[in-house]
Amino acid sequence: MDNKKDKKILIADDDPAICDAVQFMLEEEGYSVDTTVNGETIYKMEKDFPDLLLLDIWMSGQDGREICKYLKKKTLTKNIPVIMISASRDISESAKESGADDFLAKPFKMDDLLGIIAKYTSSTN
Repeated sequence: MDNKKDKKILIADDDPAICDAVQFMLEEEGYSVDTTVNGETIYKMEKDFPDLLLLDIWMSGQDGREICKYLKKKTLTKNIPVIMISASRDISESAKESGADDFLAKPFKMDDLLGIIAKYTSSTN
């Protein structure tokens, strides 16, 4: 049986309200959650990597797809599941092309988000 407390999720979205709301709901579900509104933070990660990254495609001054490509090229971060989120439903294909493991369009249902997170953080991950 998985212990969600052992699963660390990083939410990267330039909208602090989204970060706060999703963080609250995920913590209520038992996950350990960190947030950032700055894409640069992700480029600077060197340790304590998350078990899953929830990444907005459009961040101020940063393109989440470029961040995803960067993470997927690095040995230390290539296996971190990246779930991209965006208000644009028509860019799910470009999210996948950048190496994202999954895509969720905003606004999303919390149950949909929880299902995707469980899919990538349970069992062998």
